Amino acid sequence: MKKIVDETIDFVKNKLIGEGSGHDWWHVYRVYKTATLIAKTEKGNLFVIQLAALLHDIADWKMHDGNIEIGAQIAGDFLTTLNAEITIIEHVCDIIKKVSFKGAKTKREILTKEGQIVQDADRLDAIGAVGIARTFAYGGYKNREIYNPAIKPTLHKTFEQYKKNAGPAINHFYEKLLLLKDLMNTETSKSMATQRHEFMKSYLSQFHQEVE
Repeated sequence: MKKIVDETIDFVKNKLIGEGSGHDWWHVYRVYKTATLIAKTEKGNLFVIQLAALLHDIADWKMHDGNIEIGAQIAGDFLTTLNAEITIIEHVCDIIKKVSFKGAKTKREILTKEGQIVQDADRLDAIGAVGIARTFAYGGYKNREIYNPAIKPTLHKTFEQYKKNAGPAINHFYEKLLLLKDLMNTETSKSMATQRHEFMKSYLSQFHQEVE
């Protein structure tokens, strides 16, 4: 198992190091470490959790024309080359397909305990100081405005609406990031999210004071 995890680390690091949208190797590494930490309390299959955390952004749909299947396809093909058990591969791929946020008012997907832990770790990296930095990195990567008071945030009802969204970066806080604290799956993650959530609120208060 350790050999497979180590080879997965090398594979993901080589593919994502230096990526500029905020979905880079260091994002994956933080999710991997956070998921491992959450699993100490919440339990679950650590091998599945670590593989899914490492591979969850191997091909993010946001950089692949909204294709939510490609990440799981690449992950499955890679794990097959390592002769991982088919049940492990299927579980990891299922998590990768379901882990991402798909709009504020979309129906929540049913996740296993392992999937809940990976999703929480990924969402924790989307909030707080790191989450703020990643939001503006992604906004710049997609050539979006930082702020435009004429464009109001939208709570998207479908994944299709969410995929097509091209609003200013600051809107992302209201469309997703400020909602994540209450969407955490595990008690451990809920506790970890609280301080990061409050930090974002303080930042936004300062931001609006300055621009207004």
